Amino acid sequence: MPFDLPVVTRNLLIANVAVFLLQQVMGYTLILHFALWPWGPDRVEQLPEGLISIGFRPWQLVSYAFMHGNTLHLLSNMLALFMFGGQIERVFGPRNFVVYYFVCLLMAALAQLMVVQWFTGGFYPTLGASGAIFGILLAFGMLFPHEKMMLIFLPIPISAWLFVTLYALFELVLGVTGTQSGIAHFAHLGGMLGGFLLIQYWRGKLPIKPSRQLWR
Repeated sequence: MPFDLPVVTRNLLIANVAVFLLQQVMGYTLILHFALWPWGPDRVEQLPEGLISIGFRPWQLVSYAFMHGNTLHLLSNMLALFMFGGQIERVFGPRNFVVYYFVCLLMAALAQLMVVQWFTGGFYPTLGASGAIFGILLAFGMLFPHEKMMLIFLPIPISAWLFVTLYALFELVLGVTGTQSGIAHFAHLGGMLGGFLLIQYWRGKLPIKPSRQLWR
């Protein structure tokens, strides 16, 4: 595993850790303003600082993905970014990797907003880089399909494409059945969908074609 991380992956790791440390200083205040809240009218909450209006703001579509709920949440996402982000960045190049990362986190946010709005309901914040990380995992499965990967609880090497496919199906089942409430499974799938569509666009596989084809 290379430790000479490319610049974008390295800076994303630094940014996520820095924001998490800022959360520890500012407490719930950062979540109130920068986590992803559902569409709809604001809610007024009584806090020690006084009354505050909480609700969706456009910048939350990006800011939510640099925040995390706890240390384990942060470490699991950053470990995956460390393991796979550099390899994907080297293939895409820094500029395209930035585009890819943000497309995945935006698609994850939109998927989460739609699911909450039309299916699950509720008024709660969503935060974490998981949507972008699942997009990176999807890219690894598409670009390195025959690389071997293992699940922690199933130490049997399987091809990356199969690992990613099974993981996506697992997330879908968890999301549909409502298992592991509190985890945004459809945001994860939204990140994967955004990554898939962008890679297919870059490959020239969609009706709208890029100015130049990046991969076959």
